[in-house]
Amino acid sequence: MTDTHRASIILGITGGVAAYKAAELARLWIKAGYAVQAAMTEAATHFVGTATLQALTGRPVLTDLWGTAGSGMDHIHASRQADLIVVAPASADFMAKLAQGRADDLLSTLCLARACPLMLAPAMNREMWANPATQRNLAQLIEDGVHIVGPDSGEQACGETGLGRMSEPQAIFEAVEAMLFDGVLSGKKVLITAGPTYEPIDPVRGITNLSSGKMGYALAAAAREAGAEVTLISGPAALATPAGVSRFNVTTANEMFDAVMECAAKQDVFISVAAVADYRPAEAGAQKIKKSEQPLTLNLLPNKDILASVAALPKAPFCVGFAAETEKLLEHAEAKRQKKRLPMLVANLAQHTLGADHAELVVLDDRGSHPLPAADKLTQARRIVSHLAKLLS
Repeated sequence: MTDTHRASIILGITGGVAAYKAAELARLWIKAGYAVQAAMTEAATHFVGTATLQALTGRPVLTDLWGTAGSGMDHIHASRQADLIVVAPASADFMAKLAQGRADDLLSTLCLARACPLMLAPAMNREMWANPATQRNLAQLIEDGVHIVGPDSGEQACGETGLGRMSEPQAIFEAVEAMLFDGVLSGKKVLITAGPTYEPIDPVRGITNLSSGKMGYALAAAAREAGAEVTLISGPAALATPAGVSRFNVTTANEMFDAVMECAAKQDVFISVAAVADYRPAEAGAQKIKKSEQPLTLNLLPNKDILASVAALPKAPFCVGFAAETEKLLEHAEAKRQKKRLPMLVANLAQHTLGADHAELVVLDDRGSHPLPAADKLTQARRIVSHLAKLLS
């Protein structure tokens, strides 16, 4: 689907303090031209009134399993008219219902009877989110094809701080747009590097960094989700390959350089996310270097600049760089973008991002800087892909 102005969304709301955010989400969708039908559990009505959602959407709110027309089939009729169902917030109890296939109210029945995609934005106390039962339910829902947005980390209504806050309405809005605009990268070949590299000093030691590869893998998933043919060249990373993505594993910076240069000229887009080591030992010891009381000096040589090399190709793909800085973020990132002549660069503070599940980013292009508020890395990846698609068009 590419025309969201004709898209119809069911907004499901379950019981929880975060239910108030659903009103803002509905407003964002209506403003963007979506048709929105709200459906609330009985518990949700204790947190936000049906009159509020009806005023925002222009439609009566569905709350009764037996329907308003007396047919008892609202859950069937509504789901057949929808392009997407989004439950925000989705409580732990509601996630358990869906994972078990239970349907004892209108919203759970509507989700079970759906003929369209389902997205959940979980919201609960941090201990409830971390509970093994919730995590089992989450894994089952993902396996069943349910899309998950969030949750975010932060201060919760109970006074505790941690993972479990519902993602902000803007982040959910952007995740929905990424889903409904399926195909914005259709026909494009996208090459992505991810993870760290490892430069051996001897058979048991090496130079590496704290990159987990999560951002690069999230971008591979988001680009594939957007219809691209995605090739992922990954340094050492303990992550599953996103569905539909071709993955090639490398270890050193030189190996990554060779793998990238072998296929870069055939790509439409190159996204350089990997945290490539700037230097490597001039010589790697064949045997373990034994400890002594004397200082040890390593002679380091600079590695080739993969991104700059791709950007300098005669028919270079559209190049997107990443900059992980520790200070003067915008100044250093923009200097890197200008030096390498990149049309787009994504910057972050390394101390807040490396290895983390969430990130606060800023996109730099010829039009200036575009902050991406803190969110999980898949949400950020979808935002980056959306920005990239606009620049490509």
